[in-house]
Amino acid sequence: MTPGAREPATPGGREAQAISRSVQACPSVAGMSGGRFGQVATYLPGQRIIGVRVTATDIAFLLTRMLARIDAVGDDIAELETKIEESIRPLADAVERLSAIPGIARTTAQAIIAEIGVDMTRFPTAAHLASWAKFSPITKESAGKKTGKNSTGHGNPYLARVLGQAAVNAGKTNTFLGERYRRLARRCGKKKAIVALGRSLLIVIWHLLSDPAVDFVDLGPDHYDTRGGTQRAIRNHVTRLQALGYKVTLEVA
Repeated sequence: MTPGAREPATPGGREAQAISRSVQACPSVAGMSGGRFGQVATYLPGQRIIGVRVTATDIAFLLTRMLARIDAVGDDIAELETKIEESIRPLADAVERLSAIPGIARTTAQAIIAEIGVDMTRFPTAAHLASWAKFSPITKESAGKKTGKNSTGHGNPYLARVLGQAAVNAGKTNTFLGERYRRLARRCGKKKAIVALGRSLLIVIWHLLSDPAVDFVDLGPDHYDTRGGTQRAIRNHVTRLQALGYKVTLEVA
């Protein structure tokens, strides 16, 4: 109890102060501290009891134990990574080929293979793989009316998390997939763009795993502007300028 402090009137308050005195009487306690924002509140309404301040030796002991635990966890992670490398070695070629896809790092490729395997004969088409992974929104349209949940459903949560992160990473690249993500995000929003790009990634993955002779080739960020020839590119640029508020007049140079 601090000097000059009034003895609590309630039995519970007196018990709390007795605990405080007992703590201060311990040899390993250097003193009591109120902390940065005053005394520490107790379970008693309206009553407070000051906290315990330990010595530098105690702090050093605790920090040593914390660092030892961090080092132990680091050793476990390193051992687990070694085990994963040993297990994935027979599939190293598939990992390398998937790693060529923008947004998919080596660890991401390993996680994808762990979830879907490398035998694509189970999925007759890439659409079957996307449907199995729940990356196909359920939307139907008839006579101009859309029905359905417009959602993908609940698939493999581990695969969905990995593909979502890969889609976000791909969206930051100056590639065809990056441009596709940015276009979809402007039109549909980021969440739907992630799902759509995740489906695109699954389609690419299916083709790469189905045919070992196929390699990934990036179409480039300007594919949308050049795939239809000069006239399509002109229309796209004119549309963008008009959307910015400009009146465009074209003259042949």
